[in-house]
Amino acid sequence: TPYERFGRLSYEMWRACRLVSDTGIHWMGWNLEQARACFRDNSALSPLNIETELQRYIGWPGQATAYKIGEIRLRAVRSRAERELGDRFDVRRFHDALLIDGPLPMALLDERMDRWIAEEKARPAD
Repeated sequence: TPYERFGRLSYEMWRACRLVSDTGIHWMGWNLEQARACFRDNSALSPLNIETELQRYIGWPGQATAYKIGEIRLRAVRSRAERELGDRFDVRRFHDALLIDGPLPMALLDERMDRWIAEEKARPAD
């Protein structure tokens, strides 16, 4: 629906502002007001939410960028699994395999999920 689309786009702008602000503060030398203006001018966040976001990025350089890189990588892993498994792809089994070992470096996660895909291919069909 248009309302749902607006919500999705609002969240995408929020995430984009996170990346811009994190980079602006820690790479471009932005002051707090410049980062605040980025959120204020480009998102639907309330002033309180903006301040909460900024405090997080001030205290945790690179967090927003790392979060986005992780999202991109996880989407790629899922796409690979969906492509290789086709109709055998089960999102619940995928999530279980993805999360069972807890946080992992991306290279280890890729190896883990490659093994899982191979195991799923070898598993007898339901």
